[in-house]
Amino acid sequence: MRSLPLLLAFLLFSLVCLMYQASDACSCAMSHPQDAYCHSDIVIRAKIVGKKLLDDGPFGTLRYTVKQMKMYKGFEKIQHVQYIYTHDSESMCGVKLDINKYQYLITGRVHDGKLYTGLCNFIERWERLTLAQKKGINHRYQLGCNCRIKPCHSLPCFVTSKNECLWTDMLSHFGFPGYQSRHYACIQQKEGYCSWYRGMSARDKLSVNTTDP
Repeated sequence: MRSLPLLLAFLLFSLVCLMYQASDACSCAMSHPQDAYCHSDIVIRAKIVGKKLLDDGPFGTLRYTVKQMKMYKGFEKIQHVQYIYTHDSESMCGVKLDINKYQYLITGRVHDGKLYTGLCNFIERWERLTLAQKKGINHRYQLGCNCRIKPCHSLPCFVTSKNECLWTDMLSHFGFPGYQSRHYACIQQKEGYCSWYRGMSARDKLSVNTTDP
């Protein structure tokens, strides 16, 4: 019988630990790549060539050494990125990147002259990006930074101003990222309104349709 209180105490302790871990986990809102681009200080394509754990603070900071291939945004803040910083713990939204394997598209914010990134930033292996995303990073996303991509989580949902594009990827049963994230940019037109923009083949030229997709 004595073992029953101990068992209950152990189960209660385990439950508290699980609740603490759940509350301490990293939580990020879904973001269209264009929003990630527009809200970032720095956007680069780089290869990770080294890493070092820095002991500053209770959780530690991981410093990656990068070989920058190209900078798409942020020339006025950092001319050339040599290091990027992230939390060592994934529960604190720290990101784990492979060394000497892949080229990554990396977005982040600058603080005290250092580039910080994490799980809530847009980070992806370069070869996994679609052609439309690569064109977006190169120039198209910049054209839509005055637009607002409005998430639609459940129907009905509507745009409420001319600078909005309705983002419906969350309604798809195919999961995230969806078709709009992978193939569309929300661009401001000459008339002042914003609409989804998709690059097509040369013979089809380029099409803009306010209701597509």
